[in-house]
Amino acid sequence: MIFIHINEKLSNLIINNMLNNVFPKIHKEGYKFLAISIIITFLFLLVSKFLGCIMIIITVWVYYFFRDPERYSIDDDKFLVSPADGLISNISEISGPIELGLENKTFTKVSIFMNVFNCHVNRVPISSTVEEIFYKPGKFLNASLDKASEENERNYYKIKTKKGEEIVIVQIAGLIARRIVCEVSKNQDLNQGERIGMIRFGSRVDVYFNNRKLLAKVGQNVVAGESLIATE
Repeated sequence: MIFIHINEKLSNLIINNMLNNVFPKIHKEGYKFLAISIIITFLFLLVSKFLGCIMIIITVWVYYFFRDPERYSIDDDKFLVSPADGLISNISEISGPIELGLENKTFTKVSIFMNVFNCHVNRVPISSTVEEIFYKPGKFLNASLDKASEENERNYYKIKTKKGEEIVIVQIAGLIARRIVCEVSKNQDLNQGERIGMIRFGSRVDVYFNNRKLLAKVGQNVVAGESLIATE
């Protein structure tokens, strides 16, 4: 009986994981866009099957762009997990953001570029407390460019771990992105891998840290909340 019960639980877990991968829930930011896309699809189908089929493809893309699947972090503060899905486009040693008064400290910066096919929900890399949030309006240059860190619209999060380690996450808007969504507040406690917000349409996330050993490399594809990018 115990064996049967374990098998049932395992089967349910496998089925739930499959459904989550194929039909993930969507972020609330996507409700409006999905509704508009469905309405336009219906109208186009009344006029032309060809145009309707094109809109069906676009509607499916809208659904998957705003997907918000469950992620399972390592739950170990020895490691930093990736704050975003995408491609690691740059790793450099750099001064901290002047916007947060960290220009006199040296950090390792890992830049993760998200294309329009990546999941755009961002997550905190380590259990911590939000010390500061700073939004800065700016341009909408290609997010893969280095100067996007200084010129594009962006949102800064300075977080502090239980050990007093300061880490910075920066959401950077891209060519198409026109809205950065922040879902946390100052002094809020967060668990590793917890959602902090999203960026609508192609963009980038930078994470700053120091005194840690890199586990990631340029050109690597990472998954938010799960891929390990650094360790103690």
